[in-house]
Amino acid sequence: MATAFCSLNMLGSGLSQLNDYNLKKKHAIFTRSCLHSRRLFGSSLNAEKVSPGTNRRVEVKHCPQAFPSNSKDKEEDNISKATLIWRAIKLPIYFVAFIPLTVGSAAAYFETGIFSWWRYSLLSISSVLIITWLNLSNDVYDFDTGADKNKLESVVNLVGSRTGTIVAAYALLVLGFMGLAWVSFEAGNMRAILLLACAIIFGYIYQCPPFRLSYQGLGEPLCFSAFGPFATTAFYLLQGSGSQMMHLPFTGSILSASLLVGITTTLILFCSHFHQIEEDRAVAKMSPLVRLGSKRGSGVVQLAIAGLYVLAFAFGISRALPITCIFFCAFTLPVARLVVSYVQENHNDKHKIFMAKYFCVRLHSLFGVALAAGLVVARTGPKPSIPRLAFS
Repeated sequence: MATAFCSLNMLGSGLSQLNDYNLKKKHAIFTRSCLHSRRLFGSSLNAEKVSPGTNRRVEVKHCPQAFPSNSKDKEEDNISKATLIWRAIKLPIYFVAFIPLTVGSAAAYFETGIFSWWRYSLLSISSVLIITWLNLSNDVYDFDTGADKNKLESVVNLVGSRTGTIVAAYALLVLGFMGLAWVSFEAGNMRAILLLACAIIFGYIYQCPPFRLSYQGLGEPLCFSAFGPFATTAFYLLQGSGSQMMHLPFTGSILSASLLVGITTTLILFCSHFHQIEEDRAVAKMSPLVRLGSKRGSGVVQLAIAGLYVLAFAFGISRALPITCIFFCAFTLPVARLVVSYVQENHNDKHKIFMAKYFCVRLHSLFGVALAAGLVVARTGPKPSIPRLAFS
C-alpha cells in the first residue's frame, strides 16, 4: 500500500505571532488537502509549497505511484515474450478457416450424401496457409503505415524483419492456393476455384497496397463476402462434386448457411478494432469503429447478433435450412449473450476489450459447428416436418 506523508520544515524567524498563526492555519488546510489527495490517489508526486509572503517552505513527499493511469501501460510493457508470441500466432483465429469448410461440407452432404475426408484434410491445410498469409501480410502493411507502431504482438515487431515476414507470407499464399487448385482440378469443378480466387482477391484488396480498402472502412463487407458466400459456397461445390453429380446446384441451404457464416466471421473483424480506435484514427484508417465510436459500435454488435439468430430462425421456418439447424443453433445463445454483455460493459476499456474478438471467435466456432450438425442430422436422422399454416 502506497504511503504519503507531509512534513513541515520551518525556516526563518522574527515574524509576528499573527504571521505564525496565519501560517498554522494555512498548514492545517494544506495538510488536510494532502491527506485528501492520498485518499484519492493512494500516493502522489513530490511537491513543494512556499507560503506567500514568508520565507517558510512546505515540502510534501509522496511515493512515485501517484497516478494509477500509467499502471496499465506498464503492465502492457511487461507482457511476457511467450504471451506476445501467442497473440502474434492468433491460434484461435484459425477457426475462421475451418468453419466455412465445415459448413460447406455439411451442406454438400445434406444435398448429396457425399463427403471426402481426403478433400476436407487438404482444403483445411490450404485454408490455414492462406489465413496465415492474411495475418502476416496484414501485420506488414499495418507496420508500413504506422498502425502497428505500438502493437507489441505485431509479427514484424517481434521478428524484427519486414522483408522476412512478407516473403514468408507470400510463400504460404502460393502453397495454399496450389492446394485449393489441386482439389478443384481433381473434383473437376472450375466454379469452385473461381469463387476461391475471388475470396483471395478480396483479402488482397482489403489490406494490400495500392488498394488498402480496409482504410476506407470497407474491410467488413469484403470479409463477409470472402468467407461467407464465396468460400463457404466454393467448399460446398468441391465436397459435393462426384461421379453422380459433377455440377452441384446452388440451393437455399448453402446460400442461407453461407450468409450466416459471413455474419459471424465479420463480427470477429469488427470487434478486433475496439482496442485500437485511437491508433487507427492516427493513421487515417477509417474503420467502422473509428467512424462510429466504441459506444455505438457496441450497439452494432448487439444488433448483428440479434440479426444472426433472427435470420437463422427465418431460414428454418421458410425451409431454406432444415429445422434441426434452428434446434442446434439455439444452444449457442448463452455464448451470444456473453459477447453482447462483454462488449457493452468493456467497450471503453482498451485493455479488456482486446478479448472481445476471442469471444467472437468462440461464437463463430460454436455457431458454425451447430449449423453443420443440423445439416448432417437432417440428412441422417428423422426428418421433422413443419406444419403449414392454413387460411380459410
